[in-house]
Amino acid sequence: MPKFTSHIFVCCNQRDADHKRGSCDPDGKQRLRDCFKKELKRRKLGPLVRANQAGCLDQCELGPTVVIYPQEIWYGNVQLEDVERIVEETVIGGRVLEDLLIPDAALNAKKCK
Repeated sequence: MPKFTSHIFVCCNQRDADHKRGSCDPDGKQRLRDCFKKELKRRKLGPLVRANQAGCLDQCELGPTVVIYPQEIWYGNVQLEDVERIVEETVIGGRVLEDLLIPDAALNAKKCK
């Protein structure tokens, strides 16, 4: 079986509503991950592109967070309405969406924006 062309990890970490770092999946329903899975299926991109639930990606203040490998593209504040565009522009087209991109300097920063 060939390698994945893209593997999308969607943070589904849950924390209490009053937690200072926030929560990428506050209701615990994995809606964002499911939306990616449906869009990939709709476009018949499996099995070479896959979307999986991830535990905490430790970019909580910038979440909901999605990372796409092997391209190493980190997106923050991803909403359901962004999914189709991410699949079309990034996964299929190879273009980085600057409005969602978490800059390298912000990744794992002690003080997130």
